[in-house]
Amino acid sequence: MGGRESTTRKVSYGLDQEEKVTVLQGVKLSDDVLQRMRESGSQSSEKSPPPKPGSQKTDPGPTRPSPAEMQEELRKRFEREQALVREELARMARREKEAGADDLKPAVLRERARTREELEKAQNLQPAELNAWAKQLARKDAELKHLAAFYKEQLQLMEKKNMDYYQQTSEMYNEAATKAEGSIKARNTLPICPELQSQVLNCYKENRHQTLHCSSLAKEYMNCINSAKKNTMVNHG
Repeated sequence: MGGRESTTRKVSYGLDQEEKVTVLQGVKLSDDVLQRMRESGSQSSEKSPPPKPGSQKTDPGPTRPSPAEMQEELRKRFEREQALVREELARMARREKEAGADDLKPAVLRERARTREELEKAQNLQPAELNAWAKQLARKDAELKHLAAFYKEQLQLMEKKNMDYYQQTSEMYNEAATKAEGSIKARNTLPICPELQSQVLNCYKENRHQTLHCSSLAKEYMNCINSAKKNTMVNHG
């Protein structure tokens, strides 16, 4: 439909306790059609007018319709609702034709044709078949809810297990760190050739512009450091 965005529609039906079609997913029914469906259900459930006061002799109790009358009423209600669905299909076809269905992608056209076939197939279903379909959908919905609860419980168990594992590893790490700190001995280090180091620093401070005067003292300091390194290597070797 040119720049207009198309969506995929899937259709499913269901029945309520009065065997009325209450679920029609995938097709957006107009407000007029929905109102007419409600009116058709309300008209069928209207009570018969009460008898005249003079004719009330005995009260035999509320009369229940016979099975044949109930079946006939269900058939009429089903035909009315099927007529509303066919009317909505015709309205959809007109809207698609007016919007220029030739510009749609082939995949969208195939999906719409499949949706239309499902709607037409649903028209041929009898009330008993629609009732079975509704029960099947209810069973699938219950299964999905059960699976959702199961996976939610499994997720909570995994989160608890991960938390326990994290706490356990944290405790093990802290114990290992404490043990390692206890096994490491503190080593006291003394400065090497501290007297010569102090003399060199003082010499450079006093002779900032004549640093060559401190070269002999600096050389003596470096020799002292090298000797200390050799002694350290011999002692640890």
